[in-house]
Amino acid sequence: MNKLKVVHIVEALGGGVYSYFINLTHVLCNDPNLEVTVIYSDQRKEVNLKQIVKDFHPDTRLICLPMQREISLIKDWNAFKNIRQALLKINPDVLHLHSSKAGILGRFAHIFSPSVKAKLFYTPHGFSFLQKDIDALKRFTFYLIEFLSQKLSGGTLIACGDTELTHAKKIGPALLVRNGIKNNPELRKNLKINTEIKTIGILGRITYARNPDLFNQIALANPDIKFIWIGDGELRKRLTAPNIEITGWFKKQTEGLHKLEKLDLYLQTSLWEGLPFALLEASARGIPILATNIIGNKDIVTSGKTGFLFENLEEFDEALKLLKPFEIREKMGKASAKRTKLLFNSCKNFKKLISIYQA
Repeated sequence: MNKLKVVHIVEALGGGVYSYFINLTHVLCNDPNLEVTVIYSDQRKEVNLKQIVKDFHPDTRLICLPMQREISLIKDWNAFKNIRQALLKINPDVLHLHSSKAGILGRFAHIFSPSVKAKLFYTPHGFSFLQKDIDALKRFTFYLIEFLSQKLSGGTLIACGDTELTHAKKIGPALLVRNGIKNNPELRKNLKINTEIKTIGILGRITYARNPDLFNQIALANPDIKFIWIGDGELRKRLTAPNIEITGWFKKQTEGLHKLEKLDLYLQTSLWEGLPFALLEASARGIPILATNIIGNKDIVTSGKTGFLFENLEEFDEALKLLKPFEIREKMGKASAKRTKLLFNSCKNFKKLISIYQA
């Protein structure tokens, strides 16, 4: 029996998408009936080939083709030609595109490769038209690009979260395969848990999407609590509160997760998300969550049961008061870990993806 040739194309191989691919390759490559190729770009600073080789399943076939986030007619044209050549050479049975830029380039490469009969799938990992750092005209333009690209290319959207699925269905045929993490019952097992709230933190890049201004406001309003931003980014200067620690990036992903494990509360201040992996990692460790009430966050947090969703600083303060009793945090943490294990298990979820490929 010939193996099913599966090609994934991704431009934004960093942050949560990187975690997604680590888990994805380890599930897909363990299936003896699949041959998995990942076409990725090395144009982002956080992309490290040596680390990719270490983290991805060793049977993953890796192809590096330059793609960039910003629109550039010349560079995008070259990326399109390179992707098309790769598809013609591999002739995959399944083509799965990830995030906006690869979604556009990959779709058109597929359209202009009529000899390639691959089933086409696209996972947005957070639609570009939901960004809040752009004006209404740009958001409409991005929506129009997504809509027209789907109509021209066909294929199926694979949403990574429940709310993303709602938006995906407005664009074309869509299915749900939730993001997932590895189930590890040993998480936080031997860690001493504080009975008081001493540290609150977040893990991720310090970007506009993560809303460092709100994080800073919350820290200033709570000077007796230590706030930790696990990571780094271009907007680190926005974090001016004296009780904020910025760790910078660690060489290994596990080092950042060990730092996360020691938090008493996890705070997600994002303006928009796909389905944030850091939030899943915190939930899996039984850490109660305080998160903004947005797409992605509200797919993970059941407000009042596994943590709280909030709209502004005042609602945050109210939720923080409710979480001060240790018994409440412990109860919510256990509920959070249980829900994450049930809904966001990468092995179970990505095996569902294999079934979709083979259908």
